[in-house]
Formats: sequence, structure tokens, C-alpha cells
Amino acid sequence: MGAGGGWAKSILFNPRARDEFSAFFGRADTFALGVCNGCQMLSHLRELIPGAQHWPAFLHNASGRFEARLAMLEVEESPSIFLQGMAGSRLPVATSHGEGRATFRDPADAAQARVALRYVAPDGAASPGYPFNPNGSTDAIAGLTSLDGRATLMMPHPERSIFPWQNAWYPHVYRKHEVTPWMEAFANAREWIKENVQ
Repeated sequence: MGAGGGWAKSILFNPRARDEFSAFFGRADTFALGVCNGCQMLSHLRELIPGAQHWPAFLHNASGRFEARLAMLEVEESPSIFLQGMAGSRLPVATSHGEGRATFRDPADAAQARVALRYVAPDGAASPGYPFNPNGSTDAIAGLTSLDGRATLMMPHPERSIFPWQNAWYPHVYRKHEVTPWMEAFANAREWIKENVQ
């Protein structure tokens, strides 16, 4: 149903809300994270977010089905404040969406968008097919960030994968820790606030 698109339209077509969101995204001491429906919403608000003009839209999964399971992601090198120090990590994460297929309106946008996360096969192979790329996203894209890293969007749910027991499968090394490496994303945001917000 494009819930994220509906949220975005309630902002874009309301002059007061549009101005408020535009001012928020324009400030240097703010950041935004959009997950799942929030990812869809932020992608529709790209015209208000500095450095996000090349973001894709998120359309119905290529399978035509709602996809809810564990997937493997690789963290790409990017300026995302959430993913600092995590590049190269391959981590399982919960997915749960029907409209998560990243699709670019203009092929030129694909080359300029800052990809932050990609689906990978269990052996680490990039750009896997279904089912490892659960929605059929272009270039196995699972998440992107703005050019300055203050706005990040992603289809998968790292907040549902913070504790080892939340995962149907997880690497053996997690078993000795209380949290998975996804907690680092939220710790990074906290550190950014301490350094950038007065």
C-alpha cells in the first residue's frame, strides 16, 4: 500500500509540515534514520534532504510477496553516521517488507547514490539473486545514505536484530556477547550527538 509514500505525501502536500521538515533536514545538528516504511518515506522526501536527490524509490518486491526472514548484509564504506567503523562487516538482519525493491528513476542516479548496505549471499558473494536479495533491488541495495551521512535509510530491520536471541541464525562468535554488532549503529548515533549537538 506504500505506507511510507502516504506519510511522505502528508508532509509534501502540507506547506507548514513541508517547511518544518525542510528546515530540520537543512540543519547541521540533526540526523534521520528511516527503516522499512520509514525508508520509503525518506526516499519520497529526497527533495527536502540535502545530498539525497539520487535516492531510488522502493517498489513491490520482485517476488510479488511479502518477504519476512533473515538476510545477510554487507556494510559498504559510506559517510553514514550510523555505520562508521562497520564497513566490510557481514551481518544477519531481519527483513519484513512487501515493497522493498530499490529502483532508480534515472540510471544515472544509480552511479551517484551513496549505497550504505547491500544484500549478500551467505558466502559473501555480492549482488545475489533471490532469495538472498529478498526484494530484487538493483545492485542488491539494502540501504543508502545522504552525501554527508546525516540521513540514512534502509529496508531491513537492525533494531530487530540487536540481541542474539532475536536472530533465527547468528555466527557462533555472537554467543559470547549480550548484543550483536548492530548495536554499534546506535552507539555511533549517540557519539555523533555528543560531538555535534550543543
